[in-house]
Amino acid sequence: MIWFVYNILFVFGFVILLPKFLWRMIRRGGYRRNFGQRLGLYDPVLRDKVEEGGRIWVHAVSVGEMFIAFKFLDALRARRPELRFLVSTTTSTGYALALERIKDPDLLIYFPADLPGNGARVLSRVRPAAILLVEGELWPNFIRAAHRLGVPLFVVNGRVSDHSYPRYCLVKAFTRRILPCFRALCVQGAIDRDRFTALGAPPGRIHVLNSAKYEVAESSEEGEAIAGRSLQSAGINGDHCILLGGSTWAGEEGVLLDVYCELRRKFQDLVLALAPRHVERRKEILEEIGKRNLSVQLRSESESRTGDSKDVFFIDTTGELRSFYRHADIIFIGKSLCSEGGQNIIEPALHGKPVIVGPHMSNFPVVMEDFRRADAIRQVPDAGALLETVEELLAQPETRQRLGENAARLVREKAGAVEASVDIITKLLPDPSTGK
Repeated sequence: MIWFVYNILFVFGFVILLPKFLWRMIRRGGYRRNFGQRLGLYDPVLRDKVEEGGRIWVHAVSVGEMFIAFKFLDALRARRPELRFLVSTTTSTGYALALERIKDPDLLIYFPADLPGNGARVLSRVRPAAILLVEGELWPNFIRAAHRLGVPLFVVNGRVSDHSYPRYCLVKAFTRRILPCFRALCVQGAIDRDRFTALGAPPGRIHVLNSAKYEVAESSEEGEAIAGRSLQSAGINGDHCILLGGSTWAGEEGVLLDVYCELRRKFQDLVLALAPRHVERRKEILEEIGKRNLSVQLRSESESRTGDSKDVFFIDTTGELRSFYRHADIIFIGKSLCSEGGQNIIEPALHGKPVIVGPHMSNFPVVMEDFRRADAIRQVPDAGALLETVEELLAQPETRQRLGENAARLVREKAGAVEASVDIITKLLPDPSTGK
């Protein structure tokens, strides 16, 4: 009866949300492309490859999880070179990233919608050797069907966020039935262990291994050199002090612009760099800059222009933010002040930079606790405190250096979750010679 109720509710919700899906298809070509894969519909070439069977299925919801997924692919292949992989994702941005990285003989698909029978039909075609869910997006029909087929299930870099935990508690009737289907759950911290246990996971199958995000952060000398040249072309050099707003969301650019306008009177070499999480908000952000009568240089035009330094350097390109972290002096990470959840703080920390965030970092509870204990971050409650903190760091270079050094040291010390997870998983994977 409980599964009957779930399927009725899911189908009803899917129908209700269908107009939203259709609108996304109209607005985003990437979302429309290959949408049929969510219903288990593949073109003939992909279908034939999918039906070869025996692949390790790795599911990553979106971009952040996809970076981690490929770390696991590399680590597993280093241990077991014969392994082949099927990578799935939920979002068009995750699909685009995976498409750039995936290589033969591995395959990429959209994750099947959890409609009645849909996941079971896809699993019967794929016949995976095992399934790895990155961070632990739980779809009951899919998990239940995989377990019935005898497919080993794993959670890697598992977490249950502050936002999702209350929702899972409301459907504990489902979670306590599907979590025992997993052979191992490799989680980020003690809080995740406790939450998975409370939701029904067998305690003996949970392993606390830190966050794999510590190993995703990578530097690129080539990318950093390109970023440096683009800043120089915009008239920004080593004499300037760069305040960088990374992965900002609506409202946060305005706050940073106001902070800049207030502080540049005292710190005349200060430059503001803005890198929004969604570059399609470009027009909106340019309007905010124009309201304050500030000069702006677009990253997309920086290499073709030279001239005096501008007030604002607008990184209106995708995939380059991490290369600009190296050149910043103070970094604010978005989706933490005017929105909720937070964005990755490990990438700027890798470069030994002082990082500031707002009060809303629920997507990274374990990482934030690590950073607080190491005195490697500044967290502010509001815009006023952000202004005070930036001013303090601008006036105290030694404090900036200490925060940055603490952050970089922490990232180095916390690495190792991927290899530890692979140790656990490879012991539980089927033997290639027997299939058991």
